[in-house]
Amino acid sequence: MFRFHSGYFMTTLILFVTEVLIALYVRDGFLRPYGGDYLVVILMYCFLRTFFRIGVWQAALLVLLLSYVVEASQYFGLVEWLGWSHNTLARTVLGYGFSLWDLVAYTLGVGTVLVVEKGRGLIRD
Repeated sequence: MFRFHSGYFMTTLILFVTEVLIALYVRDGFLRPYGGDYLVVILMYCFLRTFFRIGVWQAALLVLLLSYVVEASQYFGLVEWLGWSHNTLARTVLGYGFSLWDLVAYTLGVGTVLVVEKGRGLIRD
């Protein structure tokens, strides 16, 4: 069940640093909101595959489901409902604004993972 995969780990680190740099230095209407969402699902996938023996499809669907649940929590105002509106960490992790475009970004990110993994021969027809 547990393992350590150095390739996925390095990719996770690179994506994490990229996400931090986007959060700190990018102030635009496209890369920061949608590029960050696109990359975060790839980061989450790589993190799972770093430490767990989990199949490509299972990891991809788990990440996509989790990202959709987080987005749904934004739609229903979970952060406000829990009284965490002033907590920067909660607002960063759980988010605070629902957008259908975020769902598109998550889906495209997971789609990219599946295309790359198929190219690597990890998905068979």
